[in-house]
Order: sequence, then C-alpha cells, then structure tokens
Amino acid sequence: MKNQTLFSSNSHHTHCHSLPFPQGNWYSRIMADQFQSPETCYNRLRTEIREKANQGDYNGAITLLDQLIVRYPDHPSDYNNRGLMHLQKKNYIQAMADFNQAIALNPSLDRAYNNRGNCQSSQGNLIEALEDYEKALDLNPYNEKAWINQGITLRELEWYELALDAFDFALLIPQKLAGRLYAERGYTYHVRGDWNCAIADYYRGLCELSPDDPYQEKIKQWLDQLLSPLNV
Repeated sequence: MKNQTLFSSNSHHTHCHSLPFPQGNWYSRIMADQFQSPETCYNRLRTEIREKANQGDYNGAITLLDQLIVRYPDHPSDYNNRGLMHLQKKNYIQAMADFNQAIALNPSLDRAYNNRGNCQSSQGNLIEALEDYEKALDLNPYNEKAWINQGITLRELEWYELALDAFDFALLIPQKLAGRLYAERGYTYHVRGDWNCAIADYYRGLCELSPDDPYQEKIKQWLDQLLSPLNV
C-alpha cells in the first residue's frame, strides 16, 4: 500500500468524565479519572489508539476511535485516523466517509487528501486519486508522501515522464524520505526501460535507507528482476 499519514496532535479538548461506556473498558477507565485534565485524557487515548494501530489491531483502534469521536465529534484528525484504519482493512466505503468528514471539518488538512487519494487508488480510481494528491500538494508542497503517491499513480497510468518529474521535484525539497523517492524513481526508470538510471537510483536508495526499512527488500527484489536476465 502507498504511504499513508498516521496520527498527529490536536488541541483544545473538553470534559473527560461520565462517559456512557461499560465499566472496565480501557476508554472508560481513562475518561472516568476526574483528576486528569481533558488534554491528558485525550492524549492518553490517542496513545492507546496508536499502539493498537502499530500492533496491527485495527479493529481495536477503530473501536477506540468510535468512542473518541462520540465524545469529540469535531476533531478532523480523528476521522482521518479512523479512515486509515478502515483503509488498512479495505473497508473503502467507511474510509472514504471518514476522509470526507475530516476534509469537511478542515478543508486545509493536506494529509486527509493524501489518504483519500490512497483510498481512491486502492479502488482503481487513479484520476480521482491524482486530484486528491494535487490538492494535498497545493496545501503543503512539502508533503513527501503525497509526492511519492502522485509519482506512483502517474507510473501506474504509464505517464512515466510526469512520474519522473514528480520524483525529481520531491528530491529538490528538504525531505526525510530520500531513500524511498530514489527507490520509486528507480522503478519508474526500470519499467520505462532506462536500466542504467534504474540501477543508479536503486543503489542510492539502498544507501539512504536504514537496514531495517521495508523498502530495502523491495529495492533488492526490483534489482533482482532487473539483473536476472543479465545473469542467465
């Protein structure tokens, strides 16, 4: 799956007790503690949600987000995060509804457009996905994930020159995902038939990435595909 934007902070929260959830529920225990500030309650819940997401417990994360949204219905990041969990489970209708709500609450939330673009792409709606990535980049030209996703989608449409332009531009701005950008640009050269450029970018990507980054294995697979005809 394409890169996706995970949890981020919110501000200004209200009341955090007397919630209508079962006794013993983790959510209830946190929110019933009247000695904690609303901000602390909210942030502890988000920490628990993040942990469940990182563990792959998307159902558990969705359950907590459902409860959180009942209490705080006006926070766009929570809808965006629940949309991500639904997207991981391929619940596309629910994911789209959550991304749409996040955008309705905050039309400037660039990561929600990026994530909605990923949801569109996962359903084969590549043009609609490109529109969302473009909107994300209009709002935040430094959104590296949106650049990567735009380039991948352009490549899937076989618009290779435009895909290379996207990766080239992204590599000009300050970013933390250089290894992934080199990898995806390399694969674009690969499928276009520019093997020398592809190999150069693959090795750049391997040098930029940490040894435990999943892209390391992806690049090695692409290199094997490229070099195996030469080794016959």
